[in-house]
Amino acid sequence: MLLVIGGHTRNIGKTSVVAGLIAALPEFNWTAIKITQFGHNVCSANGEPCDCQTADHSLAVSEERDPATDTDTSRFLAAGAAKVFWVRTRQGQLAKAMPRIRKLLAGAENTIIESNSILRFLQPDLSLSVLDPSIADFKPSALRYLDRTDALILPSGTTLESLTQAWPGVSSSLLASKPLFFTKPPAYCSPDLIHFVFTRLHTRLPAIS
Repeated sequence: MLLVIGGHTRNIGKTSVVAGLIAALPEFNWTAIKITQFGHNVCSANGEPCDCQTADHSLAVSEERDPATDTDTSRFLAAGAAKVFWVRTRQGQLAKAMPRIRKLLAGAENTIIESNSILRFLQPDLSLSVLDPSIADFKPSALRYLDRTDALILPSGTTLESLTQAWPGVSSSLLASKPLFFTKPPAYCSPDLIHFVFTRLHTRLPAIS
């Protein structure tokens, strides 16, 4: 079972949604994967400024083992994920990481991935997108795959009108066609959202003979 959580930009609660769903649905025994694509002159090995051009600095995959560092991946582990991995690539080079990611998926019972661009390569059982109209930035990858999102996660009090005003280039009819779930910090994960995810994923579980 594969669940993908994306969002239109940084620092809008995507990681909190992932951690909240892991904690709320422990029966799925999640493997959690965070995918980060770094820009030019940033090393994929450690996320630090780097002028390297060598192939071994364009992709890195590491397993999180410490739930107490307050990094995004450690939060997934602290929330109860069975295993957590951080995949880093250069911007636009996620394809190079796909063999490693597919191997992680093959070894997992159920997987939750924080990423937009992964939708280019995988068809998840459920895809959610976090949107915040108070932030104008809208990543091209988020816009490209918005039609494949099954539901939208929004700050409490958000209206469809505020979404269309924030991003005139985003189809209002597309936004209106999606189920909406409203959350607020620090939880970012409402009971109705948890119920929606639980129900949708359980309908996709294979029948046991």
